[in-house]
Amino acid sequence: MKKEIIIIGAGLVGSLLSIYLSKRGYSVRVYERRGDMRKEAMRAGRSINLAMSDRGLMALEKVGLADAIKAISIPMHRRAIHHLDGTMAYQPYGKEGQFINSVSRGTLNMRLMDLAEEHGVEIFFNHRCHSINWENKEVVFEHTDNDEVVKDQADLIFGSDGAFSAGRMQHMLQQDRFDYHQFYIDCGYKELTILPNENGDFAMEINALHIWPRKDYMLIALPNLDKTFTCTLFFPFEGPASFDRLKTEDEVRAFFEENFADAVPLMKDYIHEFFHNPTSSLVTVKCSPWIREDYFALIGDAAHAIVPFFGQGMNCGFEDCRVLDELMEQYGEDWHTILSEYQRLRKPDGDAIADLAIQNFTEMRDKTADAKFLLQKKIEAVLHEKYPNEWIPAYSLVTFSPQVRYSEAMQRGRRQEAIMQPFMDLPDIAEKWNDPSLHEQIIEMSCIHN
Repeated sequence: MKKEIIIIGAGLVGSLLSIYLSKRGYSVRVYERRGDMRKEAMRAGRSINLAMSDRGLMALEKVGLADAIKAISIPMHRRAIHHLDGTMAYQPYGKEGQFINSVSRGTLNMRLMDLAEEHGVEIFFNHRCHSINWENKEVVFEHTDNDEVVKDQADLIFGSDGAFSAGRMQHMLQQDRFDYHQFYIDCGYKELTILPNENGDFAMEINALHIWPRKDYMLIALPNLDKTFTCTLFFPFEGPASFDRLKTEDEVRAFFEENFADAVPLMKDYIHEFFHNPTSSLVTVKCSPWIREDYFALIGDAAHAIVPFFGQGMNCGFEDCRVLDELMEQYGEDWHTILSEYQRLRKPDGDAIADLAIQNFTEMRDKTADAKFLLQKKIEAVLHEKYPNEWIPAYSLVTFSPQVRYSEAMQRGRRQEAIMQPFMDLPDIAEKWNDPSLHEQIIEMSCIHN
């Protein structure tokens, strides 16, 4: 007889997981702390747009959802770098035909909820996880509107309720030797908006992720289907240029006009949004163990919350679901083995993409306008074109190579970076960067180190 399953959290990963499990014949009930976003006004200011890449699409394809999600996405083929002097530069994300996809978190979540219910999943909103009785596998929920207590039992429980997971907290409080690390970067974020232009069209190039890199902070903008751009200012909490220092409208206006002059005319309401949209933190969570025998597992951000700078948070969570499904295919109803293997495979990858996301934050903020960094990326693109099997840039390994594990991508990326640095230090590298003999030397070194 198929197991009954409870999922705590109806976010992106919880909703997709429920579809995977329902398609395998399980009875699935999902409990969500928030109200039904399909019936309520969305809260402004916390919806960093998502960059869906091949890992996320591969997970959606396995349950036949890729085309439905592509229909609510916008392809982004390259970065559009906005320099301080008003000039622009472009950086392709990969080879011709490779791109990432801008998708609204709320729109995607609502679509996944609809699809989950179409597959027979029950979703209960306004139910906060209060406690878990591990002996009888009973989850106690409190209704957020009326304090009603709801108890539900199942054979298997998944904690998919985000970075500040109540399910993880219950697991942690009643688990010997639980390893938990939580740390914040020194920047927070605030959401702003670029509206359509006077003709009702996109105010900037649509098929690009726009970045205003300014060393200690940056602004990014991703396109939406309604022809707006969701902008996110990543900015220190404290310091000379920080949220702490911008207290008045005049200070905000002067700061934006000095640092984002070409964006200011497009952000019609940025001063109001700056003071009324929340300032939010960015957290990384690493923990272990993720599982409890054969009846509980953490998944998605509840297991491995990461900062958004590689655009892999959702993709990683969706990949969790795909890997778990492949293990179900392999081991049938042996959930002890399924969960053990799931943790063994995914824990190193969760840690790796967390570290890579922090690293990419530094790249996006500090290096995307640096001439030497851009030259290195140009050389690596040529190497990838000429030697596609011997040299794959780290970004492509993560974003366009779902068959490569995150942990492997990190290791290969570090080896390649170590190989590149001596060549980038050559005094005449700017003149000979496209010399075939140089490329051959780099590939020869790569083969030795591999």
